[in-house]
Amino acid sequence: MAAQAYQTARIRDLERADGWAPIRAALDVQAFGVNAWTARTPGATLIPPHDEAPSGHEELFVVTAGHARFTVGQDEIDAPAGELVFVRDPAVSRAAVAVEADTTIVSVGATAGEAFRPRSWELNRDVIPLLDAGRHAEARELLLDALERYEDRDTVLYNLACAEAQLGQTDAALRHLGEAFRLRPAFAEHAGDDPDLEPLRADPRFAELTAGG
Repeated sequence: MAAQAYQTARIRDLERADGWAPIRAALDVQAFGVNAWTARTPGATLIPPHDEAPSGHEELFVVTAGHARFTVGQDEIDAPAGELVFVRDPAVSRAAVAVEADTTIVSVGATAGEAFRPRSWELNRDVIPLLDAGRHAEARELLLDALERYEDRDTVLYNLACAEAQLGQTDAALRHLGEAFRLRPAFAEHAGDDPDLEPLRADPRFAELTAGG
């Protein structure tokens, strides 16, 4: 059956308790990343400080309601409703807070000249709370389902190893951890202190993996 030619949605209907409206995931947008962020109180964080160096994404922010204040690099930008803030350089830090209650920002991002693939931060907004709450089996199911979906597969594999370690699935955890290290060797240093991986520390294969990273 052919895909539906168009869809409609309201940001408010997609909005979760933390103010994030996952537009890309909800509408299955494949060409670019797009999300909305709403703050209910003045001074609340809309866009946490970050850069897009790992993804290489350009980002466009549109203030669709309320009033925001951006910090881009060393500059502060007053951004009432209707303001556009385009951050061309992925390496530059950017952030935004609400000046007024019920401020909403829509963000759009992708890498210039490359086919878009979503990144796992959107998955981690569900996975990390599950891991923190000890709901490791639920986290594992989400991660297994997403293994081939995200560009930064290394992060998915690492979090999958954490869930499996806590579930006593040692062989699978070590296998996925090794794959994560091969894709991002820097994870090996972090793994040494990660409490989710504590069940693996007595296994000599864990020491070999972290030493090799």
